Amino acid sequence: MTSILEALRDNPYPGRLILLARTMDGEPTAGYALTGRSAASRARRIESTPSGELAVVPVVPVGAEGHDALRHYIAATADERWTVYGNGEQVAEVAGRLAKGLAPGIALEGLSYEPDPPIHTPRITAVVDRVGRQAWLGAARRPEGGRESADTVVVALGELSPGQAVMLSTYRSDGDSVSTAPRHLDLNTSARDADALLTELWAALDPRFRVAAVTFAPIIGVRGPVARHAQAPAE
Repeated sequence: MTSILEALRDNPYPGRLILLARTMDGEPTAGYALTGRSAASRARRIESTPSGELAVVPVVPVGAEGHDALRHYIAATADERWTVYGNGEQVAEVAGRLAKGLAPGIALEGLSYEPDPPIHTPRITAVVDRVGRQAWLGAARRPEGGRESADTVVVALGELSPGQAVMLSTYRSDGDSVSTAPRHLDLNTSARDADALLTELWAALDPRFRVAAVTFAPIIGVRGPVARHAQAPAE
């Protein structure tokens, strides 16, 4: 099975990615990472909010441009039952649907890709059941044939064994040409815990593009995350 390092060496500019692993201590561990090519995409951080969520925010005030919903958003949120994380404003939408009683497979349907032609970045979302310890991945993509309506793929993940991980990115790219990633990848990890997984993920991201990464335990929500940012010296 491919390692996280090998997968990202083969895809140096993954855009944004969501990760769910079962680290060697047996615990489910979530990961989220940002990469960027433009100055605006690189000028971002992942921060905890007063309400206990994780938000992607600008490093400096946005200023005259105002809030950019495609770059600044709630990336992870949790209630008593569900943890939801992903690459945009759909995270809050999916969390709201789950709170109303919709099943994960239904809550992940009917989303759209980002309005950023010509790339049409997919919306990628992970849902973790904190009680049943199950997980789902959803991806809303623009069809290759040119239809404007989004195609949504929802995957109910089987149980992971220690050392196994799944990763879904928005892009498949060498840093120059960009296409949308077609599916999630089954990977392995040697990380002992969330801190070690963050170290492994950060090292695997191409230094030319890496912006920020975070790991946390989705079974207990998104509290107490550890994060790294390209603007800070590497540990």
